[in-house]
Amino acid sequence: MRKDVLIAGFGGQGVLLAGNLLSYAAIEEGKNVSYFPAYGVEKRGGSATCTVVIADGAVGSPVVGQPSTLVVLNQASLERFGARVRPGGICIVNTSLVDVSALGRDDIKIIPVPMNEIATDLGDLRMVNMVALGAYAAVSGAVQLATLAGALKEALPERNHKYIPANVKAIETGAQIALEKTA
Repeated sequence: MRKDVLIAGFGGQGVLLAGNLLSYAAIEEGKNVSYFPAYGVEKRGGSATCTVVIADGAVGSPVVGQPSTLVVLNQASLERFGARVRPGGICIVNTSLVDVSALGRDDIKIIPVPMNEIATDLGDLRMVNMVALGAYAAVSGAVQLATLAGALKEALPERNHKYIPANVKAIETGAQIALEKTA
């Protein structure tokens, strides 16, 4: 088994935390992981991406030229990375901020998830990353949702552990919506 994902958005959307959490969950499940974060010099509003490769065997380079899955949180990221998704791959799109009509790809599966609306309905827009991660985990099967929930203690600083139940709810909701969109 080998899964790779490119998560892309802008600074402040929690892209790097999502990748880090995914990595911790994969390690908890005994898989090999490569996590490669990248971000612009700006703290908020600049580009933020990360690549996570999960495998049963050895993981080579953390750089993935054509990801099998792209999780895109904003329009600029779709425009920059949409063409790179491997044919037959998956693009999970935050339809709250992204219009996929200009992508022009019929060789990939597009899964629309209104991530901002879901996060807002759950009480905190900052949970958009958890909604996205739940959608990815459900669609890809890379890690179990319960493992993601358990890994929150590792990925979040202790002062934020009080938010774990809300984050778990966001992960579960993102997974549920993504599975409904693929049915």
